[in-house]
This record gives sequence, structure tokens and C-alpha cells, in this order.
Amino acid sequence: MRFLHTSDWHLGRAFHRVNLLGAQAAFVDHLVAAVREHEVDALLVAGDVYDRAVPPLSAVELYDRALHRLADLGVPTVMISGNHDSARRLGVGSGLIDRAGIHLRTDPAGCADPVVLADVHGEVAFYGLPYLEPALVKDQFGAEKASHEAVLGAAMDRIRADLAGRPTGTRSVVLAHAFVTGGQASDSERDIAVGGVEAVPASVFDGVDYAALGHLHGCQTITERVRYSGSPLAYSFSEADHRKTMWLVELGAGGEIAAERIGTPVPRALGRLRGRLDDLLGDPAHTAHEDSWVEAVLTDPVRPDDPMARLATRFPHILSLGFDPEGREEEPGVSYAQRLKGRSDQEIAEDFVAHVRGGGRADEAERAVLQGAFDDVRVDDGLRETHR
Repeated sequence: MRFLHTSDWHLGRAFHRVNLLGAQAAFVDHLVAAVREHEVDALLVAGDVYDRAVPPLSAVELYDRALHRLADLGVPTVMISGNHDSARRLGVGSGLIDRAGIHLRTDPAGCADPVVLADVHGEVAFYGLPYLEPALVKDQFGAEKASHEAVLGAAMDRIRADLAGRPTGTRSVVLAHAFVTGGQASDSERDIAVGGVEAVPASVFDGVDYAALGHLHGCQTITERVRYSGSPLAYSFSEADHRKTMWLVELGAGGEIAAERIGTPVPRALGRLRGRLDDLLGDPAHTAHEDSWVEAVLTDPVRPDDPMARLATRFPHILSLGFDPEGREEEPGVSYAQRLKGRSDQEIAEDFVAHVRGGGRADEAERAVLQGAFDDVRVDDGLRETHR
């Protein structure tokens, strides 16, 4: 059986205030074409369909169009809710939609009720395991504690029990939305830690032929049978080195796995630049990023004047600007009170000027202004004391 594994569409999300709806629509076009071109038997969407619980209307409309197009292809789709989705909202109408071959799995109680498809080698049971918030489902699953590992383990026990009651040779696929040990995170995933622990071992999925994972935005292989598809688009500059793809998976007669990556459209490349302003503006090495979305970190000892506008003359799509001055001295472990001890008001104010500038000290004229301000404050304080 051949299926396409994708996840983390995050419909409605922007990239540093850039509207991505057009890029997300292009991905849906590409997805529909890939389903048709590769003649897949099923499409799997492993959560985070939307970027937030109450998505904008434009995102809902795109989702609606996508479902209609997928249903028209006659290819079954299995979809779960992720930690960004509202499971209740995403699952509205699931019973009716199910008749069109779009199988929404958003209720944890139904995790052991699979979508069963068949090929020439027999049946394949697709189990949809939506994102499980430990504190909310612990009692429902009879888990020993409210942790990701405990509730996922309890849910998988139910799935394995159902699978054991099916005909011998039934193959199995689980869709899940979780942080599995060994996965590489990016800056754009929402933290799901409980008690400081968010990762679960890959062994929690033992006993099934393939685990189609969502949550992490980089396409990655945890084991041969446990994989993340990653998001189809980049949602942070930490994903600049990602190759955005989907998994095209062949599930053999005995549960053998053959997987290849199918690329997704890139609306614009990402560039992460670092250096002094003049170097970024003049270095030919950065020519390739003149049409990219750019994140720049300036290392000038003194913050330059109007850096964003100047960078935009070469990089018109610059979206993020940071400062990390060369030669900045850090004192780890030194408290704020310790840093101030024994220093005059004037010295503290001059240090503040240096801090907000990224290292540039106050010049003579500025020191004189600061000194005059402190002198005026002292005079005012003296007059108030005299009139008490």
C-alpha cells in the first residue's frame, strides 16, 4: 500500500508578519497533484492543520477547499488534530465528512477505532491518535501519571489490543502528534513540556508497522518505522537549512517500509546573515540572498544609524534584525546588585547607554548631558528638603 505522509500545515500562520496564505494554497495545489501523480492509496495528515484554535476565515476556507478536492480524488484521507488545533472545532461534522472518505480523528476515545483499507496483500489498519494533553486524558486512559509518555503508552496499549484481535497479517499505521526522543526541534514549534519533560521514546510505537508523526517541523527519520514529515513551509528562520518535503511510503506485504521524500514548493528562500553592516552591504558572498527573506545579526561594536533601511537597499525582503556586538563582555553568574555595587549614578547611566547601543560607550557630550541631568535632580531634591 502506498500512502503520502504530511503534517503541520499551520493554515493561517504568517512568517514574520508576511501573509503565507498564498504559499499555503500553492502547497495544497502541490499536494493534490502529488496524490494524483503518485497514485497513492491514502493521505495521512498528522496534526496541526491550523495554526491556532480559532483560525482566520481565510484559513478555514482554504481547508474547506482542500477537503473538497481531496474527496473528489476518491483517495481516503486520515487526519488528526495537533496541539495547535482545537480538536472539538476540527472534528465538527466528522461523521458526515467520513462518508466522503475524509476520516477526522480528533477524539482520544476513538484512538483504537481504525480506518481499515485494503490492498492485494490484505488489510491495513490506520489508527488516528490526536494530540493528547496529559492532564486532560490521564484518567480517561488510566495512565499512571500525567506525562506524555504515560498517556501515549496507554493509548498505544489500546491500539495494540485492537490490532491483536484482527486477522493475522493485518498491517498497521499510527498517526500521532508528539515530541519523540531523538527528534530535532526548531524555533517554531509550541512547547508541549509537562513538568519539564516533553519527549517520549520511539519504543512507545513498538508493534505497528509505521508511525506517521507530526509536531516537529523538520523532516526526519527517528527509526525506519517512526518518521516526521515536517511542515511543508518554513515558519521560522531556524528552518533555513530544512528541505521541506512529504514522505511517500510503500508498505509491503509483510510490513516492509520503503520511503522517499517528495519536495514541497518554496515561496522564498531564507537567509541568515551575520557580520558588520558594511560587510553585509558589500560582500559579494551574500548576493545569493538578495531575493531571500533575510534575518540579519549585526556585530558592529557601536549600533549603526538606520540599519534596517540601509540593509533593505540590498536585501529588500529583510524581516528580522538583531545585534550582537563584537567584544561584548559578559559576566555569567553575576547578579544585577553585584554589578551596581560601588558604582555612581553617572556610571550606571553610562553603562545603560552602552547596553542599549550594543556596546558603544557614551561620548564626552553625552556624558555632560547625563551629568547635567543628575546635577539638576540633586538641586531639586535639595530644594524640596529645604522647604520641608
